[in-house]
Amino acid sequence: MTLEGKYFKPKSLTWWASVTPLAGGLFMAFDPVHGLVEMSQVVRNISGGASAAVLINIGLAGIGIRGALR
Repeated sequence: MTLEGKYFKPKSLTWWASVTPLAGGLFMAFDPVHGLVEMSQVVRNISGGASAAVLINIGLAGIGIRGALR
């Protein structure tokens, strides 16, 4: 039995390319909780100034498209 499902594909480069902005967006969105303002700014600068919502949506869209093309 494998852990990989329709949307969880840790061996796929496309999956990692989608999970990375999703994780960055979630990190930025939870800035009031963890208080790492400087690190959130680093993620924002790396992403070209994209907001947390944009990164989360890009990540979810990429994972969804990856699962649909399966």
